[in-house]
Amino acid sequence: MLVDHAKAKAWLMPGGHVDPDEDPRVTVVRELDEELKIAPPFHPQFGSEPFFLTVTETRPPHPHTDVTLWFVFSADQGQEIVPDPAEFSACRWFGLDDTEAWVGEFDPQMFRFMAKLTGALELAPVS
Repeated sequence: MLVDHAKAKAWLMPGGHVDPDEDPRVTVVRELDEELKIAPPFHPQFGSEPFFLTVTETRPPHPHTDVTLWFVFSADQGQEIVPDPAEFSACRWFGLDDTEAWVGEFDPQMFRFMAKLTGALELAPVS
């Protein structure tokens, strides 16, 4: 599930900045609650550790370096999501294998993340 971020003008993962002395795992749970009013559990296969890390230079007018920790959660597409309209113009589910849906601007590392996640899920034992 991605959000169409109003300021970035791109489809991104929900999230936000880590407060001083805050554990990033606490940050991501807090941000999901604040921005979408959801509290999904961390994905059991990947746990509460970051699955992916990226370093990105942002665009003007206030360019800076973002270090992003990408976490994986288990969520139900049927659960109610209440996106913060001040932050997002939309939110939607994207299938990892639905390439026709992947149109528009995305985080520049999104496709690397998707490839890694798809590979990890294919290697997971079936239970």
